[in-house]
Amino acid sequence: MSVRFTRSATHVATRLAARLQVRLMEERGDVPGWVLVAVMTAGLVTALWLVADTQLTGVLNRAISSVTKP
Repeated sequence: MSVRFTRSATHVATRLAARLQVRLMEERGDVPGWVLVAVMTAGLVTALWLVADTQLTGVLNRAISSVTKP
């Protein structure tokens, strides 16, 4: 009885592993989409930096100078 159960469990485990492997192969992800998001984010940061550099520097300097020691 235990040999039969072991063979059955091994068969089920093998089938589950095969299905998991097939699903992992199908779900490769959307690499071009992620690349586009990264490039657009870098572009937005660069554009904001070029437009508001002096204002952001002033805000940062005021914030740092307003911090006092405890």
